[in-house]
Order: sequence, then structure tokens, then C-alpha cells
Amino acid sequence: MTVISASRRTDIPAFYAEWLANRIRDGFCHWSNPFSGQIYRTSLAPKDVTAFVFWTRNPRPLMRHLPELDARGYRYYFQFTLTGYGRPLETHNPDPDAAIAAFRALAQRVGPEFVIWRYDPIVISTRTPLAYHRQRFAELAAQLEGSTVRCTYSFLDFYGKTRRNLAAVSAQHGIAFREPTVLERQDLLEDLSAIAEKHGMQLVSCCEDDYTAIPRVYQGSCVDLDLLARLTGQPALALKPHPTREHCGCVRSVDIGSYEMCLFGCTYCYATNSRGAARRLHAAHDPHDTILNRPEHLRGQDLDALVLDRQRLAVR
Repeated sequence: MTVISASRRTDIPAFYAEWLANRIRDGFCHWSNPFSGQIYRTSLAPKDVTAFVFWTRNPRPLMRHLPELDARGYRYYFQFTLTGYGRPLETHNPDPDAAIAAFRALAQRVGPEFVIWRYDPIVISTRTPLAYHRQRFAELAAQLEGSTVRCTYSFLDFYGKTRRNLAAVSAQHGIAFREPTVLERQDLLEDLSAIAEKHGMQLVSCCEDDYTAIPRVYQGSCVDLDLLARLTGQPALALKPHPTREHCGCVRSVDIGSYEMCLFGCTYCYATNSRGAARRLHAAHDPHDTILNRPEHLRGQDLDALVLDRQRLAVR
């Protein structure tokens, strides 16, 4: 059985819920390795899926399909990102009040234990200084109290494309971005963990090592073995650790998403370089295709045949 991640690479619940529903009805999907381009086929039959992990900023389009997932016997939980930075850092995100309402509705539907709040990434800038995060986090935590028991955080990683996108924002809006010092980071997390605890939440890290130094910060696992065991009712669930980066506590999952397809336009995004490119891919997307994003060179090709050809070559 397999844990299906849908998806770290793009917001499937917000923008591609119809595609996912079609794939579930057919019992399989294809996906491509983002580095090699190789095509794989993964069963989505209930007997082959341990659970879905949904990553989203807007679950509403998927929520109307949850009764069907329940009827088919699927298990799932949500990683729900809500930071509320607003423009220009988040150009097309849901309105914070609408996002909070959706979060509460989802928690009421599936249970607070299975909706994880992601305050992620923490961006330090002249527009969002350390004091901003203390205030904003407290506001959001108060409104989400009772709707979640866990908040996952990470600090912004300055990858190459992230630096380029932030440089454009800096030039246009006069915002300066920086990494916090170790002491600033620890002081902030001590405050955020106390706020989270006050509102019935545990603050957990995503690929960060702060849990080694701050008592009320815990190592997080986004694809979490313990949570999956509780969700499925299988205490002895056998899943192998599969960290994506240093200090990652995740177990193995198959991500069926594709990069460069999210339309939210977060300028700090690791997965999408350009909202314009994402809009073009979204326009070309076919909700009845077996793969979320079919590259131009694979138009009209039988993807199962490609998978079989690769498997034959592998056993020679």
C-alpha cells in the first residue's frame, strides 16, 4: 500500500480537484519524475492506498468530493497553509477570512487532528519583521483554536529562484528580505510555541533543527507515521522513513503532482517560478487525462506503453 501526496508540488485540492476525482474513479494515475522526466503509473484503488495527504491553501473545491472518497473507503488528512501575508508576497491567495472559514469547515468535517495548520514559510522582511509574526501568528492561532492541534512552521530557504523572485518584489515595492540570526529565530520560536500552546496546538518543525534547542518545539513529519497509524487504525503500519531534506521526519509517499502549476502566485514559492507559466499550464490541463501535466512531447502517446517499455529495459 502507498501513501499518496497530493501534492507538495502544486495545490491539487484548490485547482485540480476534478482531475483527482476522475483519477480516483478510474483507480490509477500517471505522474512524472520532476528530475528525470520518467513516467510512472500508480494505483489509486482503495486497497492500494494507505491514505492521501492533501496540501492546500483552499480545500473548498475538493471538499465536495469528500463524501465520494469516504464512500469508497479512502483515508486522508490535510496540510493547510495559512500565513495571511497578503500582497505583494501572496498575490492571489484566498482572503484570510475566507481561508479561516474554510479551515474551520474542513476541521468540522474531518476532525481537528487531521487538519494541520502550516505557518510556512516564515518570511522575515521590512514588510513582515519579527514583531509582525508574533502578532499575526497570535491572531491566526486565536481564530483557529479548536480547529487544529498542530502547527507546522519553517523559515524561508533562499534558493536561487526564490532569490530572483524576491529581488523583483524588492525592486518594485522596496521590501528588503533577510534571514534571521540564530538568537532572533530562537526568541521568535519560543514566543510562537507559547502562543500555539495557549490555543491548544503543538508547534512542530518542517526540515528545521530548532526542536533540539527549544523545549516546546517538536520535530515534525508532514507525511507522519503516527498520524497515519491513527487515521487508518493500524498501529503497526509498516512505512519506511523517506526524508526529503535534512531534519525531515517523513515516511515514504508518492507525489502525483507537478511543479509550475500553482496559480496562487506566492513570490517566495519553491515550486512555481512564474504565475504566467502556471496559468499557461493550467489552461492546457485536461481533467480527463491520466497525468496532471502532460508535456508537449508526450501529447497523443500511450503512457502505459512508456512505463512498460522502461520496465522491460530495466530487467534486461
